[in-house]
Amino acid sequence: MNEPINAKKRLLSRAREDSEFRARLLANPRDAIRRELGVAPAEGHEIHVHEETETATHLVLPPRSDLDEEERKAAITGAASLEFLKKTMCDPAPPIRPPSPGKAAAGVSAMTSATLAKAAEDSIGRGLEFLESTIDANGAWHCIRYNIANPEIPRHFERPPFISALCILALGSCNDARAEAMRAATRAYIADTMEYPGFWRYYRHLPRDLDSTTLCSLAIGTHPWILLGANVPRILENRDSEGRFRTWMLSEDQPDVVSTFRIEADPVVNANVIAYLGDHPETRGAQRWLESLVAGDGLEGSSKWYPDTVTIHYAATRAMIRVRPALDRLGPVIAERIVGTLRGKGFGNILQTAQAVSALYNVGNIESIDARRLVESFMGSQRDDGSWPELLAFGDQSLKWGAVGQIGHGSEAVTSAFCVEALGRLVEILRA
Repeated sequence: MNEPINAKKRLLSRAREDSEFRARLLANPRDAIRRELGVAPAEGHEIHVHEETETATHLVLPPRSDLDEEERKAAITGAASLEFLKKTMCDPAPPIRPPSPGKAAAGVSAMTSATLAKAAEDSIGRGLEFLESTIDANGAWHCIRYNIANPEIPRHFERPPFISALCILALGSCNDARAEAMRAATRAYIADTMEYPGFWRYYRHLPRDLDSTTLCSLAIGTHPWILLGANVPRILENRDSEGRFRTWMLSEDQPDVVSTFRIEADPVVNANVIAYLGDHPETRGAQRWLESLVAGDGLEGSSKWYPDTVTIHYAATRAMIRVRPALDRLGPVIAERIVGTLRGKGFGNILQTAQAVSALYNVGNIESIDARRLVESFMGSQRDDGSWPELLAFGDQSLKWGAVGQIGHGSEAVTSAFCVEALGRLVEILRA
């Protein structure tokens, strides 16, 4: 894997040492970068290489902001932030639908592994059909923002780029043409919402955050800004004295509108940064901290934004597979905890179960669980329209902002994306 933290430096170093490469980089930068890094930069974004000389200096200006003057002032000052927040939301969301009654998948016990795998693939297909129906014309995935403490507060759809990145990363291993079409449309949406030189916000009135930025960067990794690591220097600036990455990236001219709910370091956020940047000296502090939390059984209550330890385990394993072998020693620890829960009472809901299955796959221990029983569980909880139920995926449950209250985020589409991923992993075991 070519890590973004070194890509630009690598190109410049090669150009200094190799006159032939320098000439190719000037003549056809896209092809030269593809051949050097082994990854083709995404189309639709021009790449220009300028060569300074003793008599010519180039000054590169950043792009103009997509926001108008009024929007920039609102975003910078945080004034009337709740009004600004409303602009990021969509129509009011309908009431939550009750989950499927958990019907047993007919005849599972009598099915051969191959027949059951085919039934699971059919279930995946219906899930993809449902997901196709939920993504908007721009390629954006919708989530629902709701109040955990007070269900009387109206529910609203939202479509931050974070949601879209989270879901297409879950679909990343699905080879179905429908999944690839959704990924392509969503990558274009994520790129359109990017701020120079490769940052994202959850809501427009909030500061840039590393959770959104790193997941979106992973989702559109071939965009030239991301491929060349243009956002890496600012990300590295956002570390504390122990090398942990802080969630929010505050600007000097931007008031701290997140002070009441700021958290200096979140394990999922740090896992996502590690997954994006890779195994480098600059990420070792975050790796040590994540290892200490996981190995020391210190995850409970360590994250403000993610309600379940299985979600943290899932994010940690997503980082593991991208920085191997740096975090491999966490694999047995995570596997032992997940397998023990699955063999016992199981996880509280199908979303947690899906993330647990995929986490086990990531650490190479999925063979240790009862794939047939889990496939039956996923198929039995799927609705006739191909969806799985809306469940809490993430959200701040520790603060109460008066009438605003405790905020949760989730949707049938989010749950379904993770269930499709997990079913795909289980099919591999059945067909092995």
